[in-house]
Amino acid sequence: MSMNLTEPAHLLQKYLQIPSESGREARAGSYLKEICMQGGLHIQEMGQQDGQYNFIASLFPLDSNKPNIILLNHLDVVPESENNVFGPYSGVVENGNLYGRGAIDNKGAAIMQIAALMKVREKENYQGSEYNISVLCVSCEETQCDGGIQYVLENYGNDLNAVAVIGEGPTEITELLEEEFPQPIFGISLAHKRAYWLQLELEIETVGHGSVTPTTYANKELVAALEKLTGKKQKAIFNEVNTEFLKEIAQYRTGIQRLVLKHPRLFKPLLVPQLRKSPELFSIFSNTVTLTNLSSSSQALNTNSTIATAGLDCRLLPETDETAFAEDIRKRLKNDQIRIHVIKSTPRNKPSSPKNIFHKNLRAAILESHPGATTMNLLMPNINDMGYFRARGVPSYGTIPIHLSRNQAKSIHGDDEYISLKDLDEGTHVFYTFLKKMIYYRTNE
Repeated sequence: MSMNLTEPAHLLQKYLQIPSESGREARAGSYLKEICMQGGLHIQEMGQQDGQYNFIASLFPLDSNKPNIILLNHLDVVPESENNVFGPYSGVVENGNLYGRGAIDNKGAAIMQIAALMKVREKENYQGSEYNISVLCVSCEETQCDGGIQYVLENYGNDLNAVAVIGEGPTEITELLEEEFPQPIFGISLAHKRAYWLQLELEIETVGHGSVTPTTYANKELVAALEKLTGKKQKAIFNEVNTEFLKEIAQYRTGIQRLVLKHPRLFKPLLVPQLRKSPELFSIFSNTVTLTNLSSSSQALNTNSTIATAGLDCRLLPETDETAFAEDIRKRLKNDQIRIHVIKSTPRNKPSSPKNIFHKNLRAAILESHPGATTMNLLMPNINDMGYFRARGVPSYGTIPIHLSRNQAKSIHGDDEYISLKDLDEGTHVFYTFLKKMIYYRTNE
């Protein structure tokens, strides 16, 4: 394979041209593994099949037992959009932008990480490093199947010897917030919500023919219950991370607005109505319940279904107890006949501390690469694989240190996802700067 291993755009273009929807990641994983091998990194395979293709590439062999800083990414992407102008796996470059499914989430970030690590190996005197540094590439993050990070940690968790994880997270956030700020602000996530996916099922034996409308039947009763559930506003919950976010925003405001944001708990009655106006913002202050699908046992228009089901995508704040949450769901449905099945529950975890050398050096790398910018610690509303490390007590920080426009943000999981070549290079430089700081760091200094 002939390629310039230090050119992120070239590597990403070829990577984007390999389809890798969840459950068929092996070709894409093999491509990345080959890049890492040619870059002189040590490889350990952790599954070689579609849906379970995982590997780690590191500066030192894992059996060196050095404390390991892991750069985490996932190989899989969501299914292609129907409205792409460019092909979903085209890798087209136009006007300085590189197009393809996963350009940001998460193939672009993976190439930044790999290119940065290979540059460290090529250009830096890393042999005296106290830390090993690895890139961990895993399957099926988008669907949260068992063959990805869960399989890796269950079977190789001790081998990883992880002391910190850097994974996907926020970008530069000012344009996304749609407010005026005097400087760029790059987000670093300390925590994120976790998945609690439920299926509701209601079975009612009734007359079969649709020409007769029964007094009660499954579809009718489930819809009525769902109206009670979804019609109620979610409670606002202020925790340590999201209140600190508001206090950080306060420094960019004046007058009464600044006072309110500096004391969010005191002024909660004033803040909550304003937060509700932005669903994206309110999602980090609440547990969310989204009705994502409805189905029934009969698809015939002239037949009454005896079984009706509904899928709920629930996202829980870190401190939420899922048992209590499920009980609240049951009470709000007001129908004891509805059975609630837990389809997926990712582990509870605590926010990572910003008071360690990993966060300090990550922040410093961003600021050195973007003079005049600052950083802000965040709680993210989405789920990702870092939660499994946080559940094990491993400090984990999310960032994709690039500028992201609203159009780019909309393209993620949407039409014509793209990343600018400039941002790809700048993101790579941030990771390279961070890794340099870590390999030259000495504990006794």
